[in-house]
Amino acid sequence: MLVGIMSTLFMACKSKKTKVLESPVQASAVTITVDTSIVINDRIPKKVVKEGIVAKTPVAEENLKVELPKVPREFRAAWVATVANINWPSKRNLSTEDQKKEAIALLDLLKDNNFNAVIFQVRPSADALYNSKLEPWSIFLNGEIGKAPTPYYDPLEFWTAEAHKRGLELHVWLNPYRAHHSNGGQVTNESMVRKASDYIVRLKNGMYWFDPSDQRTQDHAAAVVNDIVKRYNIDGVHFDDYFYPYATYNGGADFPDDKTWKAYKTNGGTLSRPDWRRDNVNRFIERVYKEIKEEKNHVKFGLSPFGIWKPGYPAGITGSSQYDELYADAKLWWNQGWVDYFTPQLYWPINPPKQSFTALLKWWQSENKHNRHLWPGLNTVEIRAADKPTEIVNQLQATRELVPNSPGAVHWSIAGLTKNPTMLNKIKSSMYQEQALVPLTPWLNANPLLQPTLLLTTEKDGIYAKWLHKQSDEIRQWILYTRYGEVWTTEILEPGLTGKLLPKKKEGKTLYDVAVKAVDRLGNESPYIAKPVQAK
Repeated sequence: MLVGIMSTLFMACKSKKTKVLESPVQASAVTITVDTSIVINDRIPKKVVKEGIVAKTPVAEENLKVELPKVPREFRAAWVATVANINWPSKRNLSTEDQKKEAIALLDLLKDNNFNAVIFQVRPSADALYNSKLEPWSIFLNGEIGKAPTPYYDPLEFWTAEAHKRGLELHVWLNPYRAHHSNGGQVTNESMVRKASDYIVRLKNGMYWFDPSDQRTQDHAAAVVNDIVKRYNIDGVHFDDYFYPYATYNGGADFPDDKTWKAYKTNGGTLSRPDWRRDNVNRFIERVYKEIKEEKNHVKFGLSPFGIWKPGYPAGITGSSQYDELYADAKLWWNQGWVDYFTPQLYWPINPPKQSFTALLKWWQSENKHNRHLWPGLNTVEIRAADKPTEIVNQLQATRELVPNSPGAVHWSIAGLTKNPTMLNKIKSSMYQEQALVPLTPWLNANPLLQPTLLLTTEKDGIYAKWLHKQSDEIRQWILYTRYGEVWTTEILEPGLTGKLLPKKKEGKTLYDVAVKAVDRLGNESPYIAKPVQAK
């Protein structure tokens, strides 16, 4: 076959140069003819590289059948909080350019340290860090409720695009019921506190809260979620632990929902007040999960509740009860499979046993009736331990041992990485040494990816590998495999990188074979294509 290729090149050399490519599915050759007027240094310029490249010497064409190593899988994420400018932007009234620079620095840090996801807070308190017709621009972005960025850009659109360029998943984090934060400045006419005053209540700590039992609250919050899912290319929707507020937010007094409670009783309601509150949240969680799937099945829904369901579950555990205080029956949501991943906030050390990280993780896993992802939240910022980095590393190791089929964790928050180089270095050097794909989510549907096309050419400085795919819009990452000597190595590459110059020798070992797979947004791998470097 190599003789045929060289013959074709020779016959066309006076006016044309040719390139042999494979079809994405079959191994049969396809000849592409290119005018020499657009060939520069024996290669077609980028603007016309839609089907291949030109190089001096094509390498052997045959496809190989090989056994490739498995790529590690683990969910590695960090929360980026925007409320009160905890993580981003670092302060209000930064210029658009400075906001972008800060975002890129955070995303680069995650990528460089082998994370694969970011959970970005886009609705801290009935406001928006994106272009919304339902709620005003956030005060935490530009210092004024309702004020758009100047020069204009859409932060969520920017974060999503930049995360995907780096092969990171982008999950949007929303607070469904908080209407105004005590750090959110004066309430203005732009605020939802004014626009939805009939179903928002004021708490004694200065916060405002949507009444979860009011149908208008549920409809509005669901509409916000659906709007984001429909318009943005996100990978997940994420709620944290704020359902009914913690009792301390209202000075220990009961939540002020007398109006809706009386209406419920007047209309024949039979549930107790605590059960009625829980039922309102339960129905909302189920609704959100189903509506996300109806709009975009591939978008994951994740919940991050308080780490303890009730004291005594498991035996020996003490502490607050989200079931009784927040009216959040997270065990029910987990048992019913109304989530794709579950991130209980296990912010305690492994010892002592009263709030043991491992004891709670084991219990939550025992309640995983639908085999969903269990990726606990870790208190990377301020875990109570003499040696914080070692404690977090031990917790990461425990998640791999206790949830081996789908390991993962979410770090609260990215400040634990940016402000503590010792923590970051220890996590990477001991636990995140290698890149990892996200665990598979087999209960969500995806279009099967076809086999890529791989072209190898010999160049002066090495072997140039070029890979292509007909379903380019569905590609989230590439896996590049190289065999030097007898050992295969793997590299996970961002979607925009579709070619690489490989040295012919590495550490004294010869490059023999190259293989490539495409990876979709749910982590599903395409069939591989493998080629030998040397003609046979």
